[in-house]
Amino acid sequence: MQHNVDVLVIGAGQAGLAMGYYLKQKNILFAIVGKEDRIGDVWRNRYDSLVLFTPRWFSSLPGMALMGDQNGYPTKDEIADYLEDYAQKYELPVHLNTEVISLYKENGTFKVTTNNGNYVAEKVVVATGPFQKPYIPPFADSLSDKVYQVHTSRYLNPSQLQEGSVLVVGAGNSGAQIAVELSKNREVYLSVGHKMKFFPLEIMGKSIFWWFKKLGLLNININSPLGQFISKQSDPIFGKELKHLIKEGKIKIKPRTESISGDVISFADNSQIQVQNVIWATGFYSDYSWIQIPNVLDHRGRPLHQRGVTSVKGLYFLGLPWQYRRGSALIGGVGDDAEYLINDILKIK
Repeated sequence: MQHNVDVLVIGAGQAGLAMGYYLKQKNILFAIVGKEDRIGDVWRNRYDSLVLFTPRWFSSLPGMALMGDQNGYPTKDEIADYLEDYAQKYELPVHLNTEVISLYKENGTFKVTTNNGNYVAEKVVVATGPFQKPYIPPFADSLSDKVYQVHTSRYLNPSQLQEGSVLVVGAGNSGAQIAVELSKNREVYLSVGHKMKFFPLEIMGKSIFWWFKKLGLLNININSPLGQFISKQSDPIFGKELKHLIKEGKIKIKPRTESISGDVISFADNSQIQVQNVIWATGFYSDYSWIQIPNVLDHRGRPLHQRGVTSVKGLYFLGLPWQYRRGSALIGGVGDDAEYLINDILKIK
């Protein structure tokens, strides 16, 4: 089966839906493809206790506010249902259970093969987001079978784990939240490869994102010296709960995990521990190997673009970290980038 569209959006998460909102407004013939069973599954399938660090007023897509206390923080299921409702409200043409196998360009037209039919499009927006494939360090293979190990993308709740102590490797916001959750009734170690920065969720009763907005920090773009500087920093951990638990000794900090031999885990300071569980909070990586078009990716496989616009006519990216601003990969910021792209899409004939 072949679908002919003016614009094909690859990815049915928040970025793809935001793009769909603007395409729908302009009466453009388009389709959105996503590999999930349901819209919102990327969020729905994350760990049970996941709560966003952005308040509801900064967790909405264009045209439809996320309901509830605007200064409160939404759960992952709330976001999943919101995305599903959003697609239904705007009657976005989302084709689910559709995974892209290859994208190439032939005679000025994009050809897309999927597991569920082929697409021909004049323009393509790649909105697959930064969290595509879980990264687990190669030495994880050396971990004894007696130790339970899981990546955060597959972690749901403490009941999955064996009895006993746990090492969380990686201290982004997911690793921090999970370590805090597990410390209630387990011995928890947290392996961190860099100096942690803690930002409060609120200052004087207002979300830190309210202050970011007030100070103009949400508008700083990647082309400015300050934007360049901030984009190179590791992400802060929002909230002070982890910091307090470390101070109280309820979570023990270890430096970077260096190697594993059986059930013995070694760290950068030559210390070693034995635990019954390991959670890899080591992030994700993007895999664009299915894009078979020259000059789209750099030598490390990362998209080459200016604010989402590539040098290949009609090919765009959306939802990348720091695509233009700090919020480009966040629900509350992706709409601005989508609006910028629709203007470029309309210019190209």
